Amino acid sequence: MTEVSTPDARTPDAPTPGDLSLLAALAQAALKAGAVILRIRAEGMQARLKTDESPVTAADLAAEELLRDELARLLPGVPVIAEEAVAEGRGETPADVFLLVDPLDGTREFVNASGEFTVNIGLVVDGVPAYGVVYGPAVEKLYAGAALVERRGHAFRARRAAGGPVEAAGWEPIRCRPMPEQGLVAVASRSHLDPDTAALLDTLDVAERISIGSALKFGLVAEGSADLYPRLGTVCEWDVAAGHALLRAAGGSVRRPDGSPLPYGRTASQYRVPAFIAFGAKP
Repeated sequence: MTEVSTPDARTPDAPTPGDLSLLAALAQAALKAGAVILRIRAEGMQARLKTDESPVTAADLAAEELLRDELARLLPGVPVIAEEAVAEGRGETPADVFLLVDPLDGTREFVNASGEFTVNIGLVVDGVPAYGVVYGPAVEKLYAGAALVERRGHAFRARRAAGGPVEAAGWEPIRCRPMPEQGLVAVASRSHLDPDTAALLDTLDVAERISIGSALKFGLVAEGSADLYPRLGTVCEWDVAAGHALLRAAGGSVRRPDGSPLPYGRTASQYRVPAFIAFGAKP
């Protein structure tokens, strides 16, 4: 683990899959956004509803502004597709390489004073999530993964105090565990468990079901604490891309229910993902 115990956060010339310094820099951006979110949370906040009836707060907006600035400096010219900008009609156009950002995934959990919210940053290369950072500032959990081309990916987690430098994170490598033939551990949404997902879970040999908010669900599968995360209700690409990259890096996968690849950059559908299933490692 010496190669990333104190990762170099230099700015790379290009987003080459496997560049752990880029992963560290993306993690540092997430940490900064998390610090902003916690500050606004401590000061008190009010939520308003967007046109799709989902809540948005000052923390969403401030964290997204910070991330857009940080990512523009880190990866100049790479489009940033961010949730609140798209909601306001200011979304950029995806390219061969682009970023998908949810500045505050789990706003309902945030508003309800739960700590189960995250900052999600996913870098998509040629239609596939290659880098992902999922940071839960309130629970002090940081996950990061780089899915390498034609090589084993690198995935990590860290427990750390919010707002400190990424060099002090205390990185620990993680891998998905092989999926058992029976007695699965499944994770599902705490606030958005839809009937189709609930029905699917009832058909599986699930020994334990964990309900938790935001992209922390991907982290549980990536670290081997769970085997399966099905989501048959509609979400958006920025909810999934960071966790998808993390799982790829940890030896797992994310697919459509029919087994086909999950597409990204779908502007015609407003970046909506109708359904997916996230898996741990194959036995």
